[in-house]
Amino acid sequence: MDFGKYLYEQKRKDKLNLKKQHTVSVKELRLRPKTDQHDCDTKVNHAREFFRKGHRVQFTMMFRGREMAHAELGQELMNKIIASLDDVAKVDQPPIMQGKRLTVLLMPKAEKL
Repeated sequence: MDFGKYLYEQKRKDKLNLKKQHTVSVKELRLRPKTDQHDCDTKVNHAREFFRKGHRVQFTMMFRGREMAHAELGQELMNKIIASLDDVAKVDQPPIMQGKRLTVLLMPKAEKL
């Protein structure tokens, strides 16, 4: 077999494999503990749209200054968001406090056939 022909076939196979490959992206939505209810609803609606497209969504709640003293308020808000998205998403990584950030990773539920 000709080496040039072999390289051509390899490139073609690689290109076809990349075309069939499905990449999952993570979309991040950032919040603050004092974010208003309407703004949270808007972010939840954005997350629903991302889930409809098959993306994962990471909610990040950032604390500043004295907000760190009341991290439980942020935890409550995060739990409300998780509960409101319960019909379309499931928790992939539970809420974890990392420094001044509280993050949770949600993934779309499998659709029933």
